[in-house]
Amino acid sequence: MAVSLVKGQKVDLTKGNPGLSKLVVGLGWDVNKYSGGSAFDLDTEAFLLGSNGKVKSDGDFVFYGNLKHACGGVEHMGDNLTGEGEGDDEQIVVDLTKIPADVEKIAFTVTIYDCENRAQNFGQVENAFIRIVDQANNTELVRYDLCEDFSIETAIVFAELYRHNGEWKFNAIGSGFAGGLKELCMNYGVNV
Repeated sequence: MAVSLVKGQKVDLTKGNPGLSKLVVGLGWDVNKYSGGSAFDLDTEAFLLGSNGKVKSDGDFVFYGNLKHACGGVEHMGDNLTGEGEGDDEQIVVDLTKIPADVEKIAFTVTIYDCENRAQNFGQVENAFIRIVDQANNTELVRYDLCEDFSIETAIVFAELYRHNGEWKFNAIGSGFAGGLKELCMNYGVNV
């Protein structure tokens, strides 16, 4: 049974699951009833970060425009333009054995595409979640349901995978940003 976390909680992934190497990071959401005239397009991103909390290069930013990291350890499974349907709306597959040694964290984020022009924010999104699934047996290990009420935020850092004493852990972050993808990229050192 999956461990259900609240904001700020951390849990070991690999220490209690020897041999765990391939993960599916699933993210999902629903859009509130909204009559703004534009469809919602939420996008999932992963930032591979060094000890300084920044990317080494723009290639450490995995998103709909760069689906696979050069190491082969982080792969975005494609952009869902509508978010309709049950379950994960977007997925990122992580192979922990291929993550470079100088990557200390992988931050998983969700942004609203063209949020300024469409006047959209996360106050109009509900039932958002991130979950970690063991790809080998399709077992959900960890789940974090985002319960915060965001009113102006257009980008959310959902969670991080991070190394600690040679093991991988999961941290439920739930931190919002105004300014969308651009602001998030600047925060992590990606050139925009």
